[in-house]
Amino acid sequence: MNEDGYVYSFDPNACESCGGNCCTGESGYIYLNAAEMEKIADFLGLSLDAFAQEYLIKNGYKFSLKEKVVVAGSHDCIFFDRKINGCSIYPVRPTQCRTFPFWSYFKTHKEELRSECPGVLFKDENV
Repeated sequence: MNEDGYVYSFDPNACESCGGNCCTGESGYIYLNAAEMEKIADFLGLSLDAFAQEYLIKNGYKFSLKEKVVVAGSHDCIFFDRKINGCSIYPVRPTQCRTFPFWSYFKTHKEELRSECPGVLFKDENV
């Protein structure tokens, strides 16, 4: 898959062998909007309030999914399931997750992306 303005493409089939690098590792934020929160709450069979209490943290004026500390310095998204090496809410995952690896951040951090995602193929590498 390709996106305009990016010097790489992405092969989603690589996700099966990856182990969830985009969902694990350094701490970070996975921001959600109100519609995404409602969709995930419905998927989990929770009220919006119950979902927010259990799974969200507030960062400034935004809400982000919580993380689980795996070992010191290593975190998993609260919905990353290590048994299946995948997302337990995949059908309703947030836009931020859906658009990975096509984030503007990676336009200037290509080496970080290269080391994180085996599904990324840079155009200068004969894609």
